Amino acid sequence: MTNPDGAAAARPLALAWASRHLEAGERIVGIGVLHGGITAEMRRLTIGTRDGGTRDLVLRTFVDPFSVERAEDWLNREAGALLQLAGTGVPAPGLVAVDPTAAHCEYPSLLMTHLTGRTVLDDEGLEPRLHLLARQLVAIHAVRPTERPAGYVTLTTADTVVTPKGADTAAWAAAIDVLRKPPPPCEGRFLHRDFQPGNVLFDAPPERPADVRITGVVDWAAASWGPADLDVAHCSTNLALLHGPEWGLRFTEAYEEAGGVLAAAASERLYWRVRDGLACSEEVQQVARPWREAGRTELTTRVVEARLDAYVTALMDTPG
Repeated sequence: MTNPDGAAAARPLALAWASRHLEAGERIVGIGVLHGGITAEMRRLTIGTRDGGTRDLVLRTFVDPFSVERAEDWLNREAGALLQLAGTGVPAPGLVAVDPTAAHCEYPSLLMTHLTGRTVLDDEGLEPRLHLLARQLVAIHAVRPTERPAGYVTLTTADTVVTPKGADTAAWAAAIDVLRKPPPPCEGRFLHRDFQPGNVLFDAPPERPADVRITGVVDWAAASWGPADLDVAHCSTNLALLHGPEWGLRFTEAYEEAGGVLAAAASERLYWRVRDGLACSEEVQQVARPWREAGRTELTTRVVEARLDAYVTALMDTPG
C-alpha cells in the first residue's frame, strides 16, 4: 500500500470501516492527504478494483474538539445533502457511508466519491470563473429536495463582531446597527451555506485550456434551508477578501444576471450581505490561512482585514 504521508494511515478504525463499504473484491491500495480543508482531515483513498483498475474515494474526518462537538449535525447535513443532490445535475460527491457519532471510527467520518478538478484561487481568469460560480449557485438554489435540510444557522451577533484595526469606524458602527435588526422574511431555498471558491473544483480539457468548467462542489456540511441571499452574500464576502472588494459587489450582479432571484427590498439584500461580512470579521485568520497555504502568500491577516473593511464600507455606501 502506498502512503505518501506518514499520518495518512493513522486512523486504522476509519480505514477498516471504509473497507467494509467497498464493492466485493475491492481493497484500499493507496492513501494520500488532501490539503485545503479548515475543519476536517481529508484523505484520498485509492481503491483497487476487481478488474485490476483503480478508483478514488474521499474520507472526511472531524478530529479537533470544536468540530467533533458539532460533527453529528454537520455530517448528517452533509449526508442528507449528498443524497438529495444525486441525479440533480449539481456536481456533488456521491455518498458512500457516514459515521456521524464515531460508532465505528476513531472520529466522526464520512466516505464519499472523489471528484476531478481542483480549486482555483488565482486572480488570473477570475471574470469567467465568477460567472460560472454564479450559474452554479443558481442551479443549487433551484434544487427542490424531497426532504428539506435543517434551517440555516448564524452565530454572529452585534456584540461578537470584531472591528479591524484602522477600520472605518462610522461604517462599521452603521453595519453593526443593521445586524441588530431581526432577519427579514424570506422564501426558503436549498443552500450550500459555504459556497465559495475554496469549495468549488474547476477543470478544463487539455486541448482547450480556456474552456474552464466546474467539475465539483464540495463540503456540504452546512447545507441548509434559507434565503438565497445568504449563499450569495457568503460567496461575495469570500471573493471580496480573495480578489478585492469590487469582486464581492460584482458577484451579486452576476448571480442576478444568471437568473438568480434575491430579496426585492434593498434593505433586505443589505441585511444578508452585511451579516455575512461581519461574520467573517470573527475568523479572518482562519479564513486566510488555507489561502496562503494554497499559494496566495500575500493574503496576510492584515491584508484580508483591510479588504474586509473596504468591502463593508462599500456595502454601507451603496446599500442598493
